Amino acid sequence: MSAHHDSARPAPDKVLTDIVDYVLDAEPLSELAYQTAHYCLLDTLGCGLEALEYPACTKLLGPIVPGTTVPNGARVPGTQFQLDPIQAAFNIGAMIRWLDFNDTWLAAEWGHPSDNLGGILATADWLSRQAIANARAPLTMREVLTGMIRAHEIQGVIALENSFNRVGLDHVVLVKVASTAVVGQLLGLTRAELINAVSLAWVDGQSLRTYRHAPNAGSRKSWAAGDATSRAVRLALIARTGEMGYPTVLSAKTWGFYDALFKGQPLKFSRGYGSYVMENVLFKISYPAEFHAQTAVEAAMQIHRHLAQLGVGVEAIERITVRTHEACVRIIDKHGPLANPADRDHCIQYMVAVPLLFGRLTAADYEDGVASDPRIDALRARIHCVEDPQFTRDYLDPEKRSIANALTVRLTDGRELAEVVVEYPLGHRRRRTDGIPLLIEKFRRNLARRFPQKQQRVIAEVSLEQSRLERTPVHEYLDLFVI
Repeated sequence: MSAHHDSARPAPDKVLTDIVDYVLDAEPLSELAYQTAHYCLLDTLGCGLEALEYPACTKLLGPIVPGTTVPNGARVPGTQFQLDPIQAAFNIGAMIRWLDFNDTWLAAEWGHPSDNLGGILATADWLSRQAIANARAPLTMREVLTGMIRAHEIQGVIALENSFNRVGLDHVVLVKVASTAVVGQLLGLTRAELINAVSLAWVDGQSLRTYRHAPNAGSRKSWAAGDATSRAVRLALIARTGEMGYPTVLSAKTWGFYDALFKGQPLKFSRGYGSYVMENVLFKISYPAEFHAQTAVEAAMQIHRHLAQLGVGVEAIERITVRTHEACVRIIDKHGPLANPADRDHCIQYMVAVPLLFGRLTAADYEDGVASDPRIDALRARIHCVEDPQFTRDYLDPEKRSIANALTVRLTDGRELAEVVVEYPLGHRRRRTDGIPLLIEKFRRNLARRFPQKQQRVIAEVSLEQSRLERTPVHEYLDLFVI
């Protein structure tokens, strides 16, 4: 018995052509998207600067081979590194994601669309320096913002209806796909070359989520996006050579992504590509916490203040009930030992216990020095999550996109405090008016971590005025961040 296979080259999967046609589309994007992308850029760069205070992050940075120099290479903000665009993308991407403090998108799949900035910024900077060296016009930061909007949209729209985590894959697959498309466009790939590039991103080996979950939670989750966005630059450059692609990488029977990795199910889409994701992205403004816990942390801060007014300490707490949504229960509801900072910042009990005890939650609170306080684990044992189906529905509702948590405290003397409910975190679109001034404060605070006052002022003057920032050549802007 023999099997016959049709070897005729098929037309590309529509998912590929839709992505490519979107990044090549000259239609203008919304001004709201550009305004939001401007704030997103500032916040994302600031998160990277804060990460430079952590040796666990900085040990991964720099060239792959120590001492390597790259003429006209891409700058890594907050450092003196000037690297090839692939390694620069990894450096920037790892910095951005290290502290789990950059933006978030929650849907059937969750993720952090500003993770794509590693590849976008490194490629745009490298191209600008190459252009100047050859007496051509450089790219401007407006083009970086455009790339950010498009990468956010690709990652976020695919995430709306498609859960990669349910088949064990990490969301950075979408960073790789989105970054490849946008970087390929910056590199000037033709439509056919871009289709090839995006197919290469899908055919690539995809990361397992095991590094985000017990018992294997670990620091790879902090550099996985840097790996994905740098891999995207590599694949786009490969496609630029004329290397072939794989047109039915998704839909091919047996060997395609759907059959091999997605339980035979095709990707589903509820909307086309535009600027919806950037307009509605969630900023982490106050707390470096996994986003499903942001509102729980806000509620815990309120309860901390209320307990102080009552003259009651946490030792008087008998039980805390967290009424929450299904995604929170599935991802960050953890009991038992927590092995490292990556484990702790994905545990809602830890992220509630610390603010109840200390009235704060910072990146340093996930480190061993704080975590060794026995009161934290004692309090964690008294915190229990229950799913509220309405919270889950509101979480998935595209008109609401809430991330609600509600905390109820019962004291050992029998009293039960009034439930504290927070539906929308401070970085939500519905709370933009309150959030943006604090986001700018966060950016200034992060500049101060790394630069002397004069350099802080120069960076802020260019960064905070959107029109001026957009006109600035990419290489000139990145030069401001050299320390």
